[in-house]
Parts: sequence; C-alpha cells; structure tokens
Amino acid sequence: MRQIDRISIKFIVSIVLCSMITFSAMSQEKDFVKIFDGKTLQGWKGDLTHWKVENGAIIGEVTLENQLKNNTFLIWTGGKVDDFELKLQYKISKGGNSGVQYRSEEVPGVPFGLKGYQADIDGSNEYTGLNYEERGRGFIAKRGEKVVVDSLGKPDLLSTLGTSEKLAKNISNGDWNEYHLVVKGNHMQHYINGVLMSDATDNDPVNRKMAGLLGLQAHVTPEMRVEFKNIRLKQGLDYALKSRAKAHSTIASRIGFNSSPSKLKL
Repeated sequence: MRQIDRISIKFIVSIVLCSMITFSAMSQEKDFVKIFDGKTLQGWKGDLTHWKVENGAIIGEVTLENQLKNNTFLIWTGGKVDDFELKLQYKISKGGNSGVQYRSEEVPGVPFGLKGYQADIDGSNEYTGLNYEERGRGFIAKRGEKVVVDSLGKPDLLSTLGTSEKLAKNISNGDWNEYHLVVKGNHMQHYINGVLMSDATDNDPVNRKMAGLLGLQAHVTPEMRVEFKNIRLKQGLDYALKSRAKAHSTIASRIGFNSSPSKLKL
C-alpha cells in the first residue's frame, strides 16, 4: 500500500471516530435543559445575603460577618421535579458543607428552608455522593452503598459499590466535579464524575417523596464557599417540549412575530 493511501485511511478513521464521539456526547445531553443562565439568579429564589452569581457560576457563601441560623437553600422556581435527571458542576471550599436538594418541600417558619432528599457535598469528601434526607430520616444510602429502604423506613444494605475511600479518589478536592442524579420512581442514583456513588430504593410509603422542589444548599458553618455551574435538567418529553416552545416564543417576540407556542414547530 502506498504511503499516501495509509495517510488517507488514517485521516478517514480519525474523522469517523471524532464523529462517533461527538454523536455520543450529543445523545447523552438530549432533552437536557439549562436551568441557570450563567449570568443571573432568574428562575431561582433564596437569601441574597448568601447567594450571588460570579464568573458564570452560582456562589453560595457563609462568612464570619454573615452567619446562618439554619441551613439555607437557593430554590429553583421552575416547578416540582418527579422523575428526572440533573447534571451540574460544583466546586467547594475545604471546610464547606453543601448539597443538591430534590423532591423536597419548604419548611414552615424557616425562610428558604427545605426538607427532603439531598445529594451530599462536603469539602473534605467524607460525605460527598451519599443520599441524605434533610430534616427527615437522615442517612438513606451512604457512599458505596446500594440500599433498599423497607416499608417501615429501615435501610437494608443489598450490596456495596466499592469502599467509601476508594470511591472518594474519583472526586477532585478544591476543583470542579460533575454531579449526575438519576431519579426514577422510588429509585435514586447519585453519580460523580461518571462513577456511581450511592444507590437507593425507597419503599417507605409514609416518608418517601415522589415529587418536590429542587434546591442548592449552604450549610450552617463558620465559613464556606460552594460554586455551581452548567446546571441541566431533564424531566421527560413533556417538559422538553414545553421548554422548547417557550424558547421559540421568546425568540418570536423579540423579532416581532406574534404566534402562540402551540403553533410553533418544535
């Protein structure tokens, strides 16, 4: 085979492989909708003493001058989540304590307080990745556990996903990590950087929640800083269609085209 033919074949193979990788990445992001615009807290509510946007990220901060009496949350105002997937990137300070709250409800008498399931995050990576119920049953599934909660609320360990220490090696300290939550029915999986950290099935009919609010936590602590960016949510076909219709409607209004979302092509 001539040298030129070998080069051509290598070039074609490279193009095909790049196309396959690109297609795979696009398919993994299909139907995910960005719920943070990277510039403002539009679509979110919380105590602005502790929440702001900086350099394209949501910042949650507790300082010596601005202390918390209770854990506080930045709550997404786009509605309740039931079956969903959530992807986001986070970075947390060494002494920080935070989490991603989901299928939660507001706490009466506590401004911007939430109770419900939480995908835990902490700066020392002792708890990051586990499933914890804020103001509820406490630990549902620790990092490295595959658990079924029985009808009386007792967690039963089915198997292990690896030791907590080994799984922690997949988490970057003081740098960006990606959280991926997969929640369907009563089954909840927490992934960090593509690695399954905890797996829980909740069969407790009294205490489990099948839908609720989504939020980001700033925990009571002397000082902490947590950052979130690139927040994407997938809630099934109906949600994706509504989001696209809304986007089309916004674009149409900006260019002066008066049409209802129902008449726009999705």
